[in-house]
Amino acid sequence: MNIALSTTLADTEFDTAIEKVTAALSEQGFGVLTEIDMQATLKAKLGEDMEKYRILGACNPNLAHRAVGVMPQIGLLLPCNVVVREDTATPGAVIVEAMNPEIMVEVTGEPGLRQVADEATAKLRAAIDALGGQASSAS
Repeated sequence: MNIALSTTLADTEFDTAIEKVTAALSEQGFGVLTEIDMQATLKAKLGEDMEKYRILGACNPNLAHRAVGVMPQIGLLLPCNVVVREDTATPGAVIVEAMNPEIMVEVTGEPGLRQVADEATAKLRAAIDALGGQASSAS
C-alpha cells in the first residue's frame, strides 16, 4: 500500500503551490487546521538547513466526525496530513503528498472505517488531481 497520494508540480513557486493546494483541498470540503513550517522550525531549533517543507493538517469535518464515531481513537491519525515540499532533484518543482486515508483501515483493522477512508481517499485524490501535476506514487 502506498502511504501517500502524490503529484509533482513543475515550474511552480512554493508559495503558489501552498495556495493551490489549500484551494484544492477547500473545494473537496477540507480546511487547513494547522501549518507546520519544517524548514523554519529545524533552522530555529537545530540550526539545520533544509528545503522548503510544510505540513498542512487538513480536516474534512463530516468525514472526521464519522470516523471518530466509528472509533474514538482514530483521532490519533487525524487530521489528514498534506506535505508540500521543494523537489531537491528538480529545480522549480514542488512535490505534494497527502496521507493515504486507507492507512486508517490498515493500521486499525477496523472495517467500519472502510467507507469513510474510501470517501476521504476519493476527495484527497480529487484535490491532488485538480493541481494538474504529474501523478506519482509513494510507498
